[in-house]
Amino acid sequence: MARQQLSELECHRKQFKPTVPDILKKGPASVRPKLGKATRSVAHQETVKKLFPHTYGMPEVSFTVGDNRAVGRTAVKIAVVLSGGQAPGGHNVIAGLLDGLKKANAKNKLVGFLGGPSGILENSWIEITAPLMDSYRNTGGFDIIQSGRTKIESPEQFAQAKATMQKNGFAALIVIGGDDSNTNAGLLAEYFKREQTGISVIGVPKTIDGDLKNEHIGTSFGFDTATKIYAELVGNICRDVNSARKYWHFVRLMGRSASHITLEVGFKTQANIVLVGEEVLAKKMTLSQVVDSIARVIVKRSALKKHFGVALIPEGLIEFIPEMKELISALNDVLADNEALIKPMGSVEEKKNLVYAKLPPALSALMRSLPVGIASQLMLDRDPHGNVQVSQIETEKLLVEMVKAKLDALRVAGSFAGKFSAITHFFGYEGRCGAPSNFDANYTYALGYTAAVLALNRLTGYISSVKNLLQPPARWTCGGAPLTTMMNVERRKGKEKPVILKALVTLEGKPFKAFAKVRDAWAMTESYLYPGPIQYFGPSAVTEMTTKTLQYEQKKK
Repeated sequence: MARQQLSELECHRKQFKPTVPDILKKGPASVRPKLGKATRSVAHQETVKKLFPHTYGMPEVSFTVGDNRAVGRTAVKIAVVLSGGQAPGGHNVIAGLLDGLKKANAKNKLVGFLGGPSGILENSWIEITAPLMDSYRNTGGFDIIQSGRTKIESPEQFAQAKATMQKNGFAALIVIGGDDSNTNAGLLAEYFKREQTGISVIGVPKTIDGDLKNEHIGTSFGFDTATKIYAELVGNICRDVNSARKYWHFVRLMGRSASHITLEVGFKTQANIVLVGEEVLAKKMTLSQVVDSIARVIVKRSALKKHFGVALIPEGLIEFIPEMKELISALNDVLADNEALIKPMGSVEEKKNLVYAKLPPALSALMRSLPVGIASQLMLDRDPHGNVQVSQIETEKLLVEMVKAKLDALRVAGSFAGKFSAITHFFGYEGRCGAPSNFDANYTYALGYTAAVLALNRLTGYISSVKNLLQPPARWTCGGAPLTTMMNVERRKGKEKPVILKALVTLEGKPFKAFAKVRDAWAMTESYLYPGPIQYFGPSAVTEMTTKTLQYEQKKK
């Protein structure tokens, strides 16, 4: 059912027409897939090849102008599923899909599985019609068909997915998701091909975390919008501290496994402290050393009578601290191996006592040394992929507690005579469902349209790829990359699994190098920037700007 009520902004945004890349303007029948060279996985090539014997080594695909009317001769039904956490622009992916399919053949149909991958297993779906789609164009959220985190992984689940697809006569499945969801898309593509179903599976790169990117994917959709939303909030806080001048604000930002969001928001606001988890890991810093680095800045600013500031903390920081990373990895294995014993236990304390006994002595001692609340949070249920839910670990409060203790010790030693009063924040869900920026509205539409072209050409095991992103959208290039090219092997739930390799902040990368040159100045001054809210109308210099990260990564100079 189409939405009946729209806000004033939504009414205007509904009229926004995404810019279609020139290569796609005449529709799927006007382009042909151009095949490149055979590919290989990013790591563990022999292992990945054995796991994907039917889809490994496929060539990269780019689109070129050509007569391809065959894609529209027979009407098809294609299904789409939203998998994992929300990201701004998901609705426009579906809009691009629908428009691409209808352009090829007006009788083509698009259906959406409800509630994420569980909808595939339950055969729960709706047809996405033009009236339904029209009330969701250029809007945030995934509410048109909702999302979910069910993981299709058992033989029975694969068989059920096959049965659902075949029973309904669906020719292809489009999986909109992050690295784990697209890994699952690759596994489904391999299974469907092995079973000779003829069903295509195409992925679309989604995650606000920004860690699904590589030579084929310039950025994951939603990163642009989410970082602009967070930057507005942090910029407001920067203006507040510069006005009141009496608090330190510790802001934890979403980003489970990479610090891209924190670094990008740092560029946009120039906060005093910007922690990058990947640097902490590279330097093998302990939790105590991280605390010391924060305390040093606070002490230096205090000497200048500046008892205020803003510190940005990546959500996944705790996993980047080597001793904590080792603890969490061991915890994941212990919890997975002893699930039957732990599940019936009534209290967290009872569970912790069992875990203490199962952990190696050094790690058991480390866990016992943590504040009670943090130790309990580490025991929380894992996500469907076996990962600790770091969004529920209040790292910013841990750091404030430990920084305060450090400053108290320095005060006793006569090394600190200033004031320290802290306020904590976590900005996470606030950024996941915002109305997409113009960049994300255009980018997601192009990703969806590209996915439609890949599916109509019966390609499978590919992820939609749109490149040349610093150029105007009309000049973007489109195609697909084999999902297996991005695979490596990681340990999940105590077992070795194929997984798309996450893109972390690299210390040799242009964004981090640019940050390293200015962070000392940011620390001691009030060089704050106030980006304000996302602008959808007005000068193109404001409405069309991309992220600083993308600019640093893709500019030639």
